[in-house]
Amino acid sequence: MSVEKKQPAGTPPPRRTFWLLGMAAIAGLAAAAVFFYSQRGNPSRPVSPAPEPARQMNARYAGSASCRECHEAAYADWSGSHHGLAERAPAAAMDEAAFVPARTFQHGTQQTALRKSGNGYELVTAGLQGTNQVFPVDRILAHSPLRQMLVGFPGGRWQATEAAWDPRSNEWFNVYGAEDRKPGEWGHWTGRGMNWNSMCATCHNTRLQKNYDPATDTYRTAMAETGVGCEACHGPMQDHTDWQHAHRKPGLKDPTLRPLTREQQFDNCAACHSRRAELTGDPQPGDQFFDHHQLTIVDQSDTFYPDGQIRDEDYEVSAFMGSRMFHKGVRCMDCHDSHTQKTRLPGNFLCLSCHGPGATNAPSINPVTHSHHSVFGYDTNGVLQRTDLSAYQPARIKETGGECVNCHMPQTPYMQRHWRHDHGFTIPDPLLTQQFGIPNACNRCHTSETTEWSLKQVEKWYGDKMNRPYRQRAQTVARARAGEEAAREPLLKMLETDPIAYWQAVAATLLQRWSSDPSVTAALLRQSQHTNALVRQTVTQTLGSGGPAALPEVARALKSKLEDPSRNVRVEAARQSGGTLDLASLAGADYQRFLAHVADQPLGQLQGGVFQLQRGDTPNALLSFERAVAWDPFSGGIRHEYAVLLSQLGRTSEAVQQMEAAVRLQPGEAEFHYKLALALNEAGESDRVLGELEAAVTCDPHHARAWYNLGLVRSGRGDDSGALAALSRAETAEPTNPRIPYARATVLARLGNRADALTAARRAQELGFSAATDLLRQLEEP
Repeated sequence: MSVEKKQPAGTPPPRRTFWLLGMAAIAGLAAAAVFFYSQRGNPSRPVSPAPEPARQMNARYAGSASCRECHEAAYADWSGSHHGLAERAPAAAMDEAAFVPARTFQHGTQQTALRKSGNGYELVTAGLQGTNQVFPVDRILAHSPLRQMLVGFPGGRWQATEAAWDPRSNEWFNVYGAEDRKPGEWGHWTGRGMNWNSMCATCHNTRLQKNYDPATDTYRTAMAETGVGCEACHGPMQDHTDWQHAHRKPGLKDPTLRPLTREQQFDNCAACHSRRAELTGDPQPGDQFFDHHQLTIVDQSDTFYPDGQIRDEDYEVSAFMGSRMFHKGVRCMDCHDSHTQKTRLPGNFLCLSCHGPGATNAPSINPVTHSHHSVFGYDTNGVLQRTDLSAYQPARIKETGGECVNCHMPQTPYMQRHWRHDHGFTIPDPLLTQQFGIPNACNRCHTSETTEWSLKQVEKWYGDKMNRPYRQRAQTVARARAGEEAAREPLLKMLETDPIAYWQAVAATLLQRWSSDPSVTAALLRQSQHTNALVRQTVTQTLGSGGPAALPEVARALKSKLEDPSRNVRVEAARQSGGTLDLASLAGADYQRFLAHVADQPLGQLQGGVFQLQRGDTPNALLSFERAVAWDPFSGGIRHEYAVLLSQLGRTSEAVQQMEAAVRLQPGEAEFHYKLALALNEAGESDRVLGELEAAVTCDPHHARAWYNLGLVRSGRGDDSGALAALSRAETAEPTNPRIPYARATVLARLGNRADALTAARRAQELGFSAATDLLRQLEEP
């Protein structure tokens, strides 16, 4: 049996356009360390170059071994680091313990055997057909705390196994935990969700080119060097090596080197340490992050918690960009060594290098009086007693509550064994746990205590300081995600005044529900000129999401973004332009390159199909949608989009079948029940419509369109009181939609409630619904 699973990064939240018992057209989909570099152009100049041929590319790379002669210490640090061991051939010295003696382990209904074979290693596990097969291990992916095996498949593919080895405990385990994924699922180890070429290779190797051929569905993936080599961060260095060999004299300046700025260093780290959609598949040191990626941020989905804490496999960068630390200028290399990737100082000593006594660039923190816990090196009065680090061994210190990171960088496990610190530097707030289920560091540690206990403690220690902007922002985001109308005004304020650009982008995304409101449209238009590329991208996405796109001023703003200096904005504007996009323009080239890059994944096929449909190429659009469903048959979101297209083509019964499958796969998704109700109505199966609409509002009590249509259906069945109740709920959820008070006015008029009918009709007229004028005239006649 398949399991419900999340779609991959870049999957959009359900769109909130207005529906009236009939399928509408598909709207555009939203996407799912270092010091020198050589031969870089102006990073602010918009360019969209074609990928460099592998032979030409590799000629510019000297390989990490060439660095050792002059940079022996840095090379030694790097070679034993997570970067240096990111991907490699199997080696007996490191891997023999995983396969000798031979062993088996059970995961779900499946069993995997691990063993040595000759001079190599192999797994015996479920293959594409569901039966156990022998798979030789070609390469090892990652190093510690877990290692996955790479297995070669036909068509130039490599697949990352779900069977992983923990070298610390010499234990095999399933990276999916309790999930029992089966062959045929997108996320099974044999599926596209675990395809190395698409999902792993870029960040585990140096200057990788995926080289996917859509005609044959095969790969010719190439890289300059296996593993994250020196040139993955420093850029191609063959010219530097040649120059050094020819001119090695003291005092001579090497003209092949140019320093990376702090922002370029961060962008280089961000390319891999973020959850993001790839736009080109070819970022290079010195390039701007948003010229190659669209970042996954806090949005309508549950990828992050409302306060920005990581919830899913989100890596570090998105949370970090939402932090005050990032806002104040802290960057990766301030805390991490560029070659070992380890922190520069242990424990609180690192934090106190900026927040310690005499600090001038950050608030000074007394770790004892601030944390109310014991802290290594300090007495109970917060006086520093130990400045040497010789006795600092966190594993032997029982009291860890005074560790800054344990409160402000709580850990979340990825792939069952990899505990990663949250880089949002969030503030523990038990009230947010009580209100919205947002975890707090207090109860992550004090697991036997209640949320009320933790709340009492922090209120005693910090008092009114707890009611800070951080809490208010998290409350706004949580309420917006729940569809509460009360979140609209705080979101507008957040969009225009939040000091952190990341959270302005979050506000722009969450305002999509209210994008047709004139005040929201005006605010979005003002922010369309923001200096931050992420804000401009999310504003462009929301402006193009529905009603406001038809307004002349919005159309002009969207058109201007086709020439934005940042590719992430241009790609989003191109997505919104669809059928009118000039394919020969810079944005047109960017978007076509993006679609080609993601064409090997189901969502890429879906996005390509939407674009073909926008261009009037229905036959090829249909093929792309069908391919997306075949490649990920257990995605309710993809089946939902396919159903909309089938409805457009008049294939109503097939649309119903796809929506029924979507509901089975994700029974808690209100939008799917709602769209199934529309499809059933279109198919003439009216007896089932009421039940699906009621299921939709049960799943999402703020789903205005479902309440509205439920009101219409109840009215049509003679249930006027039920109709009025549903329409009232719809109007509460979407008070600016004139159709809702108009429908309520018609029901009230039929019931003879003239006074309330007049009030409702006047409200519809105020909101610009022309039909309300005729109804008012009839109601006002003596």
